[in-house]
Amino acid sequence: MAWRPVMGLILIFALVIYEEWVSIPSCKLVPTSSTDLELDLDHPDDLKVMLVANLLLLGSESPFFNSNFRDYYLSKFFRKSFESLKPDMLLVLGDVSAKGSELTRSKWVSVLHQFHGLLGPFIGLPYHVILGDRDIGECSELNVRSVNWMASNFPGLDSAGCGAFEISNISFVSLNAVALLCGNNNLRFGVEKVVERESVDLQIETEGAAEVMNKASKLRETEHNFGWKENSISSGSGPVLLLHFPLYQTVDSNCSGFNAFKRTLKHSRESSNMLGSRRLVETGPYKLSQTLPRNATEYIFQALKPRIVFSAHTHEFCDQLHSDGTREVSVPAMTWNARDDPGFVVATFHRNRRAVSVSYCSLARESHVIIAYVSFVVLFLSTIPLLRYLRIL
Repeated sequence: MAWRPVMGLILIFALVIYEEWVSIPSCKLVPTSSTDLELDLDHPDDLKVMLVANLLLLGSESPFFNSNFRDYYLSKFFRKSFESLKPDMLLVLGDVSAKGSELTRSKWVSVLHQFHGLLGPFIGLPYHVILGDRDIGECSELNVRSVNWMASNFPGLDSAGCGAFEISNISFVSLNAVALLCGNNNLRFGVEKVVERESVDLQIETEGAAEVMNKASKLRETEHNFGWKENSISSGSGPVLLLHFPLYQTVDSNCSGFNAFKRTLKHSRESSNMLGSRRLVETGPYKLSQTLPRNATEYIFQALKPRIVFSAHTHEFCDQLHSDGTREVSVPAMTWNARDDPGFVVATFHRNRRAVSVSYCSLARESHVIIAYVSFVVLFLSTIPLLRYLRIL
């Protein structure tokens, strides 16, 4: 029986090692036909961005299991991802809160504290957060003052919940996609003003100020008439676009042309069938299949000519090309509150300012971690004599 105390110590040590190992993400480069990926992926001038979505935090309302297990591992996921990938920036594509639109400001503050606690080493990096439907609610509940207050708590967001910034010569624009679903309201007008402003700036940068002076003048004259504006800039010349809702699917919604990589993610598709059994995601302000309307999508394409689009909301990873050649990547949920196999995306913007490589990073399945813990407990219980041994010492 002398081996049992030693076995107990070995199990404790093994559990610590397992917790560290299981928190490390597994990342795979998404295949693409682009020859841009033949470039050196590790050049020091490249910009590496980690994109996460749908954290679904509960703040002070977190049940015991969430706060002592799921949130604990989510924090480890952030820390290990930072250590292993060494990103230059973090982007959060909405749904920071599981039910933020229902919370009072004091409860929202607890969600913000939880969010900042999860960031860990990321707190020293540039980061940008956009608002999702769970954060600000559906159209009938959309409140300008509440959105303004929420936006003021995240860096770089204006009063409409939009943002524009540049890092390492890469331009980013984030839009409040929820407002774009909601007809004629002040928030939507604010979003469209941002789109028009960025469109004019893009044309000035590309064509020169003299050639777009007339367009800018017309824009001022029709400030409240958000009609179609002519934009002759080629597709892909604009900023990186960040949204919570995906754009309207102008091609096969099942990620056409992406079957080879989808097979490696088959378990992700299968586990998505579990969503209906999750209390936090079985219902919500919008269906998981919700996308921006066709007219809003065409408007964005025409005005911004985005270089690449990153969206979220669906909880699943997807990579597809739209009809004009614009690439859209949907970022999966990074929480066990949404799915058994969470994940995130890493985008590398290469030094030639055109190529973008995308990696899908998977995290540990909750079911596997729970099975591992149960196994450790069962094995440890067989070493109960360890306690007597320690008392003797």
